[in-house]
Amino acid sequence: MAQHMNLTLKVWRQKNDKTKGKFVTIQAKDIADDMSFLEMLDVVNEDLTRKGEDPIYFDHDCREGICGMCSLVINGRPHGPKYGITTCQLHMRSFHDGQTIVIEPWRAAAFPVLKDLAVDRTSFDRIQQAGGYVNVNTGGVPDANTIPIPKRIADEAFESATCIGCGACVAACKNASAMLFVSAKISQFALLPQGQTERYERAQAMIDQMDAEGFGNCTNTGACEAECPKGIKLSNIARMNREYFGAKFFREEDVHTHS
Repeated sequence: MAQHMNLTLKVWRQKNDKTKGKFVTIQAKDIADDMSFLEMLDVVNEDLTRKGEDPIYFDHDCREGICGMCSLVINGRPHGPKYGITTCQLHMRSFHDGQTIVIEPWRAAAFPVLKDLAVDRTSFDRIQQAGGYVNVNTGGVPDANTIPIPKRIADEAFESATCIGCGACVAACKNASAMLFVSAKISQFALLPQGQTERYERAQAMIDQMDAEGFGNCTNTGACEAECPKGIKLSNIARMNREYFGAKFFREEDVHTHS
């Protein structure tokens, strides 16, 4: 049987990226411990709406840990106190009656606040568009599904591809670095034969776009890996650096010619 609790929420409220925000204290009453964190916010918003107040604005979509939209910092940690899950997979049984919960948006210059807890992460989209794809002009080559790939390589590429682009790595990093995200997107192609056509161009283009968006550099503290809900490994950053410096030494002229 579900247990119920009353909570004090300190929620960041902000109209947009041009205005100053502040924490507002809101009471969450009669919250069942089997609710997800987002369901709890739904209940709070229903109560605010009944009172004629502006509901809390937050992002969500699939609520299954797939889309990466539910980007919240909860009590100082991206996605909350549990490891390996997104905010939508966090349940209220992780908290206790009478607890105060501080809820904030991702904090990064490259993620401007849209409203309250929702941020603009289209900078990630622009990085992907810069080089996170495989060229369709492949000519008369074998179908991709017929190319034999060693299981170890396929597994490693798949692990990199599980990145959902939520931005927790950026929120966890003291420099707001996006290198774990970018390295995962580079790695998933760099490991496979289908991704070799744009291999060097991809690394340079995506890293250049990352820098242009205003993300910080990596200092190898490991906070990104620790808070990533999909367990993306720091080893991807090492691979990205090898791809980038390899391009600078061997293929920079070709890359600039094709860009």
